[in-house]
Amino acid sequence: MTQPADRLARAHDDALLPPLKWAGGKRWQLPHLRKYWEHENHRRLVEPFCGGLAVALGLMPERALLNDVNPHVVNFYRWLKRGLNIDIDMRYNQALFYKHRQRFNVRLQAGQVNTKEAASLFYYLNRTGYNGLCRFNSSGEFNVPFGKYATVNYRRDFTDYKTVLANWKFSNMRFDRVKLQPDDFVYADPPYDVEFTHYSKGGFSWNDQLRTAEWLAQHAGPVILSNQATPRILKLYRDLDFKLIKLSAPRRISCTGDRTAAEEVLALRNLD
Repeated sequence: MTQPADRLARAHDDALLPPLKWAGGKRWQLPHLRKYWEHENHRRLVEPFCGGLAVALGLMPERALLNDVNPHVVNFYRWLKRGLNIDIDMRYNQALFYKHRQRFNVRLQAGQVNTKEAASLFYYLNRTGYNGLCRFNSSGEFNVPFGKYATVNYRRDFTDYKTVLANWKFSNMRFDRVKLQPDDFVYADPPYDVEFTHYSKGGFSWNDQLRTAEWLAQHAGPVILSNQATPRILKLYRDLDFKLIKLSAPRRISCTGDRTAAEEVLALRNLD
């Protein structure tokens, strides 16, 4: 069995990068997170909002429970765990992009969301679509347009991920249904405290922000919450006795495609 120290060393070497483009990915936070994780890496890592998988692949836990409300993201990760090899046509071509987008939406309408083909199509659409966004219309159809890039690099063989993900479990449910164990190390990166309605059906409201913070304030193990440092988020986390660390985020793509830099906050509990 790979020891935690070995996995951390591999993480520092960036042996496996996040496979998806991800608007709002948190890979830039890893230097801040590692100094807390390195003393707690015997624990199970739990992410109620695992998103692009940057944090888990950066910290390289031996055990993890990684959840996301988006079923297509989770299906892709479950196929990664099985050693995904993609055999569909993948080229940076506008006509092919819309053909594959239509095929993906047909699969969704047919209820075939857990197939290898759906995982492969999702990967292609993510790499080729505008700004790596993941957006669905009111009918549940993927509606991100073709992206404008100089080049796009595609990967077909993901067998390297199979060993790393062997002891990681993936779930697809609302964050408040994730079952925590008392000694879990929780990293939670809920959607920004902004209007956010396209990533998943039902969106993410201020009441969801409240429930997330109150839920994690009751957890007995280590917790790191990440969010945009809006005045009401800061007040919420302070009122629940989180320790706050403000960070200056790099210029990045938001859920709307806006590249404006935002001040973020890490809210800590049960950590020195």
